[in-house]
Amino acid sequence: MDSCSSDYPCPTKEDAIEAKAFIDLHNAARGQLADEERFECISMNGGCTISLPSAPAIGLNRILGLTDSEDLDEAYNWMRQRLGKRFLQVNTDAASDEVRRWIQSKGLITYGPGWAKLRRTTDAVSLPSAAAVKTRKVRPDEAQVFGAMMCAGFGFPESLTVLWAAIVGRDGWSCFYALDGDTPVGTGAMFASGSFAWLGGGTTVPSFRNRGAQKALIQARLQEGADRGVSTFVVETEVPSAEKTNISNANLAKMGFVHIYNRSNFLL
Repeated sequence: MDSCSSDYPCPTKEDAIEAKAFIDLHNAARGQLADEERFECISMNGGCTISLPSAPAIGLNRILGLTDSEDLDEAYNWMRQRLGKRFLQVNTDAASDEVRRWIQSKGLITYGPGWAKLRRTTDAVSLPSAAAVKTRKVRPDEAQVFGAMMCAGFGFPESLTVLWAAIVGRDGWSCFYALDGDTPVGTGAMFASGSFAWLGGGTTVPSFRNRGAQKALIQARLQEGADRGVSTFVVETEVPSAEKTNISNANLAKMGFVHIYNRSNFLL
């Protein structure tokens, strides 16, 4: 069901582009992953619910962007039939009383620190200057290597290499390497639709961390997006806290991203 209206409001544009990215990731990889992986996704009123039980990541096992209790009921019932840990992501500060009551009625409890949503516009400030660490686009014949690097960086099983390999060269996606000489040492991806783009897939091999790879990859994607007519970029990190350093959040802030809201993760 995809029919946003006054009775069924759409998610924010920042959540909608993120949902589009994960729906397209599913479309790209669903025919290539083994059936036993049970990779499933449904689109609902600008949001989505997605399940990949073997992926140890909230992003691939969650309900995202739903703002109505009827949609939440449908997504909740669907997710309860899936395996593994499953989550609901909601900006509780902006949620309606109806949605808050729905969460309470299900007895859902928060899990972890939540996610911070950050945004940057192309014209907010000038694009960053060229980074010291070099980057380049991933070539189609490197898709498997890119996928393997992403899996290693996120702690995914090797069986999910094809998940990330599937987006290399796909319409809407731009995939990048950070380089040490000619050797890839970091990855980054961008999904663009219309004037919005979502950034994800940022990993760096342990021996090359804290040397500017991620900032270089952010810069490369900002430039790529600007060249493609993107006006707004969005990304998520774990909510920062005084007790835990969040390098990703700090790097994004240095590159002109600003915090706009937090989403809580509720364990289903």
